Amino acid sequence: MASLLEMKEIFRNADAVCFDVDSTVIREEGIDELAKFCGVGDAVAEMTRRAMGGTVTFKAALTARLGLIRPSYEQVQKLISDNPPQLTPGIRELVSRLHQRGVQVFLVSGGFQSIVEHVALQLNIPTANVFANRLKFYFNGEYAGFDETQPTAESGGKGKVISHLKEQFHFKKVVMIGDGATDMEACPPADCFIGFGGNVIRKQVKEKAKWYITHFDELLKELEER
Repeated sequence: MASLLEMKEIFRNADAVCFDVDSTVIREEGIDELAKFCGVGDAVAEMTRRAMGGTVTFKAALTARLGLIRPSYEQVQKLISDNPPQLTPGIRELVSRLHQRGVQVFLVSGGFQSIVEHVALQLNIPTANVFANRLKFYFNGEYAGFDETQPTAESGGKGKVISHLKEQFHFKKVVMIGDGATDMEACPPADCFIGFGGNVIRKQVKEKAKWYITHFDELLKELEER
């Protein structure tokens, strides 16, 4: 296991940095916001807490939550236009700095493609660098399920995405940054995991992550040290 010093070295020399989105890059949990918007906020927030704690499989939790919400295409679009996701302070500067250094930045999320692409646009991250879950709709716009073939639809999916990126781009050093159990599980294959507690603190992640931060300024400072 890498020491904290070694992890900082990996981060400074990373070819690619993968960020979780909900409660990491943005302040809220996208699925909880969608649930509130559709009138089933409390029931779904409780399911999210259980999923993030790692007590149920991600796919089971996602299926159950979406089964309660049943969002239409119109509701998803209206959520994005009326309540756009709020970027976490410092993320814009950090992503910009990584881009300046020639580091590839990816958004790897258990959230929804349409919401995550909206976030990517604000951070100048190409949509090809977004890995998230895809909602499915019938021709009339009603909810028709989600694409279960996406790696991010199941536990361990973020690790699969990172393995795929390493294979495709021959990255030597990949860093995963996130707030939840599914992010921590992605290391390995990620070479380093940085726990983020700036929006919400998950006890399990705080206790187990060797490198735990609460503001993205801490990572910006790390990059300036070179």
